[in-house]
Amino acid sequence: MGAAHHKFIGEWGKDHQWEGARSRIYHMEDQGSVSENWLIGKPEGAENFALRFYNVEPKCSTRLETHAHDHGVVILQGQADVQIGEQIFQASQGDVLYIPPNHLHVLHNTGEGTLGFLCMIPAKREKNGRVIWAEELAIRNA
Repeated sequence: MGAAHHKFIGEWGKDHQWEGARSRIYHMEDQGSVSENWLIGKPEGAENFALRFYNVEPKCSTRLETHAHDHGVVILQGQADVQIGEQIFQASQGDVLYIPPNHLHVLHNTGEGTLGFLCMIPAKREKNGRVIWAEELAIRNA
């Protein structure tokens, strides 16, 4: 596959959407919901990374989890308390976060509006001796 372009069709600061994004919503135990939008991954032919955009409702958090891979995060909108390992950061629009491998992490929306952020992860990982594409794993676990 060659280059890919997902045209932004939302409204900055209100409604982040891209043509062709593959989306799923997960609900967080009476807190609200988080939408995950895959922008670059296997369908675009990306061999080394996957790019996702998350919308987190007010007072809601992402999942508290840990992975063997690292993450790069850019906050595009809103405010969050971010736990990475034992550290807590207050993050807001324009901030960049690095989440090292095997560090427990969660982003909690502390603002009045939606928290929106880009997250980059490896495109593939090895699991039980097999190479699995990140997006396929996410969809399977939805």
